[in-house]
Amino acid sequence: MSEPLVLVPGMMSDARVFMPQIVELTKTHSVQVAPVSQADSIREMAHDVLRGAPEQFALAGHSMGGVVAMEVLRQAPDRVSKLALISTSATTESPAQAAEREPLMVRARAGRLAEVMEETLRADVFFDGPARSQILNLIQEMATRLGADVFVRQSRALQSRPDQQRTLRTTRIPVLVLGGENDRLTPPARHEFIAGLVERADLRILPNAGHLPMVEAADAVTEALRNWLSGPLILR
Repeated sequence: MSEPLVLVPGMMSDARVFMPQIVELTKTHSVQVAPVSQADSIREMAHDVLRGAPEQFALAGHSMGGVVAMEVLRQAPDRVSKLALISTSATTESPAQAAEREPLMVRARAGRLAEVMEETLRADVFFDGPARSQILNLIQEMATRLGADVFVRQSRALQSRPDQQRTLRTTRIPVLVLGGENDRLTPPARHEFIAGLVERADLRILPNAGHLPMVEAADAVTEALRNWLSGPLILR
């Protein structure tokens, strides 16, 4: 087996968002999905990932999971051999963005989580293709399983998420930056910005994909991750 791979799902997500990649990559790698549903800060989520991770590992995170992955790298740079960031952001939330989360948390606590998820991950942040309805159903299924308390904890964590630009500027490990061409939540310009922070970044903007390219463009994401995993390590 090659080096282990740790996957970090995004907000209100579980292992199912990575299922196409898990099915293929477990043929050659030990793959585990890190839990990020119990903490209410990105720092504590990163602690949780590190507690359950191998001594050294490749790390891939989607959306909020990418935010957590960058914090893992900041906390334990010697343990992360490679980093993949998918549909994510390296900067803090603005006060306006943080304030917009408050009424969503109130409504989620009041039993309106399904409605909140429809607004948080709107249909138009995904590519208008055959996978869109599948994705919207999956989002609701995962949210129902995780519940309103997790939504509130993860919202609080994102409100106070740290800026990771310095973390990316100083890393010397292989970094893959993946995004969907049709993603309106974390658009291509954001991925270009992230890639520009890293000395050696591999930037891939995938056509016919939005905010969940692991499902929308499953084969392309799997192939990109496979190539990233098989590439050489860069000495720190």
